[in-house]
Amino acid sequence: MNNYEHSVFLDVNKCIGCTTCLRHCPTQAIRIRNGHAVINQARCIDCGECIKICPKKAKKAVCNTLKDLDGFKYKIALPAPTLYGQFDNLEDVNFILEGLINIGFDDVFEVATAAELVSAYTRLYLKREDIKKPVISSACPVVLRLICLRFPSLKENIMPMLPPMEIAARLARDKAKGEHPELSDEDIGVCFISPCPAKASYVKNGFGEYKSQVDAVISISDIYFQLINAMKHSENVMPISNSGRIGIGWASSGGEATALMNDAYLAADGIENVNHILDEIENDTIPPLEFIELNACTGGCVGGVLTMQNPFIAKAKLQTLRRYLPVSQTKLPKGESQDVPDCYFFSELPTYYPISRLSSSMSESMRMMSEIQKLRGELPGIDCGACGAPTCRAFAEDVVKGTANIKDCTIMYRSELLQYLDSKGDESDS
Repeated sequence: MNNYEHSVFLDVNKCIGCTTCLRHCPTQAIRIRNGHAVINQARCIDCGECIKICPKKAKKAVCNTLKDLDGFKYKIALPAPTLYGQFDNLEDVNFILEGLINIGFDDVFEVATAAELVSAYTRLYLKREDIKKPVISSACPVVLRLICLRFPSLKENIMPMLPPMEIAARLARDKAKGEHPELSDEDIGVCFISPCPAKASYVKNGFGEYKSQVDAVISISDIYFQLINAMKHSENVMPISNSGRIGIGWASSGGEATALMNDAYLAADGIENVNHILDEIENDTIPPLEFIELNACTGGCVGGVLTMQNPFIAKAKLQTLRRYLPVSQTKLPKGESQDVPDCYFFSELPTYYPISRLSSSMSESMRMMSEIQKLRGELPGIDCGACGAPTCRAFAEDVVKGTANIKDCTIMYRSELLQYLDSKGDESDS
């Protein structure tokens, strides 16, 4: 169930075994063993937090490169709207889109355009009476994997709509085959320009039974300098862009939610805040809401670990770009004003083994939980991380599962050692 191909990896040669990543991982997927970090692949959600905070740059994201597209006859770039906020003194996104053509792509299809379609269809979806509210956005793959692993009871709240990246890939393929009938699906290579590694993982693994229509994911940081050299600031730039304020607004936290023209929404960003909100939804302590937008990265996608620009500066740049754009340049196809097409939905969520489940047997789980609680009471409770686990509770679980030894707790072992030395001293005095 947990066969999942990740995009976040550890460079053991650079890791010094500090506890920085240990204390920041939102799913407690990291342990320190034998002097370096170890990532539990079943718990990792590819959020990139460890990449952001590692002082030795020992964590890295692995994506595709432009060379991976060499086998395709026709290459299409799907720029995330976050890309537009990475450049200084940019007055027109068409400079970026033309730059993508100049570095070797045959066509460009904006993800922001697809985002405007998704916004329109989401407004229709929220009118349905057969859905569970609050509806949770399905746009962030980190949030979806987090829910499946930590909050499986909230699966029914997830809006089963494909993210803008997938919609853009489908529309781009249809456009290419319409303009070039000689092309087959195998001839067309679709490449997403991504702000985060989770998108790369999404493409590698698919989604439940759904196979991604994207062939490659290239990071914004990898393509940034090539784009700077390829962008031509001239009066004759090609008018490629078809996106408006709504589509570009998706790059920042709140952009998706505000596009719904509905005040009963909540938008939260940053993985810790996302965890808190999901906790409140699960405990039913949140006010009545229609829609919840959650972004794992601070500031939204502009805060992705694969970007170049400070997320708050990038957001300010996007606000400047959006100022003179129409609200939206995308309209729903005729005949689809009342219903969302079936092709915009995914049929099921991936199935994972919940990380809170200790055993497949209920009786065994209860026994292990009892042991964990007992051991937890004996531990110092200061969550120092010296044992290699992020908290005393996590360490107790590791010990009960047999992946750690109680002697790994240096504070407890030190106390026992001092007691032993004191007893030996008393014996010698007598």
